[in-house]
Amino acid sequence: MNSMNQPSTCDLSIVIVSWNVWPLLRRCLDSIERASLPGDAHVRRFEIAKPDEGERGREKPGAAALPIQSPISNLQSPDLPQATLEVIVVDNASQDDTPAQIAVHFPWVRVIASDKNLGFTGGNNRGFAASRGRFVYFLNPDTELGGARGKGRGATERQREEARGREGEEEARRKGKEKPMPSDNTQSPISNLQSSNLSISQSLAFLYAAISADRTIGVIGPQLRYGDGSLQPSARRFPTPLTGFFESTWLGRAWPSNPWAKKMLMTDRPTDRAGDVDWLVGAAMLCRRETLEAVATPDGPFDEGFFMYSEELDLCQRVKQGGWRVVYEPAALVIHHEGKSSEQVSTQRHIFFNTSKVRYWRKWFGPHWGEALRRYLLLEYRVQLWQEQFKLWLGHKPDLRRLRIAAYREVLWSRLEERDYRPESGFVERQSPNP
Repeated sequence: MNSMNQPSTCDLSIVIVSWNVWPLLRRCLDSIERASLPGDAHVRRFEIAKPDEGERGREKPGAAALPIQSPISNLQSPDLPQATLEVIVVDNASQDDTPAQIAVHFPWVRVIASDKNLGFTGGNNRGFAASRGRFVYFLNPDTELGGARGKGRGATERQREEARGREGEEEARRKGKEKPMPSDNTQSPISNLQSSNLSISQSLAFLYAAISADRTIGVIGPQLRYGDGSLQPSARRFPTPLTGFFESTWLGRAWPSNPWAKKMLMTDRPTDRAGDVDWLVGAAMLCRRETLEAVATPDGPFDEGFFMYSEELDLCQRVKQGGWRVVYEPAALVIHHEGKSSEQVSTQRHIFFNTSKVRYWRKWFGPHWGEALRRYLLLEYRVQLWQEQFKLWLGHKPDLRRLRIAAYREVLWSRLEERDYRPESGFVERQSPNP
């Protein structure tokens, strides 16, 4: 791709793929705005902490992952330097007027408006091709940097007022009028650079400082939390061939303590432990451009054979094979309101989730394992279809039963084969289906 070779003109590019989630996207962009400072045109600035030079290169690829020191454990707060960032939103043919809304509320954001749904992978590849940063941060549209509204900690009221003042000044310059004050429990991540709890509020600054200081890191990701503040585990080991039969399946729910799913989900590792992992949930992944270009497919960093789901697993597999590290940093925090786009099209969610799963198994474990997994997953849906038909015959919640019967029939019709199912409608973030 020629666009991959274009010169970088900023330090960090944030790429967001959106589909009909403007209210959540607005909160995401608002959190980026609060975590950065105005710059020129489409380029903003953000303050970063400076890592200790002695930490650079302390661990080489292939070294033992545990125990490991946090890449950002030695960040220092005095005399913070600044870096430049751009934000690119790829809109997948939304019907909620997202591009126009961005132009009004966030004129510093670059918008790529697609006339069709490119999928999560296609949208991210298009955003990457247009990006100019040395590092690229792939964010879901339903994420917020540094914590959700009302969830932040460590800021004083004086710091919050200063943050509100900066927001108001910027909005006044942009629109010629004062911006309404946020509620009292709204916290500015950038306002906490001097607070006692830097790790909670400064996910952007911390992750950027960590990856830019250590050339062995190809991908780094923060701790994820749901909108209610509860933990969303996001560090993973690579699956084994049997994992697909025991994770996000009936067998997995019937035997939740099975060793294959537990190993992949890293249930034996504390969620507050930083260090090397195999892969990360892709809602928030900060990547080195050099790494993405080195492991790119003909489509771009993401294999577009995965319309969505499993694409981050596939990317991290190639990153690790290329000799770079994938690092989990729980001291940095991102709120993830999971599955809000995919709720709009739950049937396709089941199809894409399982089709991508089968594709990954074929790609990395071979065609026989892929076919075995496909047949097993289809058997699960046939059993569920029979159950729903029986419940409908009993007269139990008939409207719900008819909806599920239609959904399961559509999954079975797709055969979980890529060539047989490619709808025009779609969605762009991840949520494990729950049949």
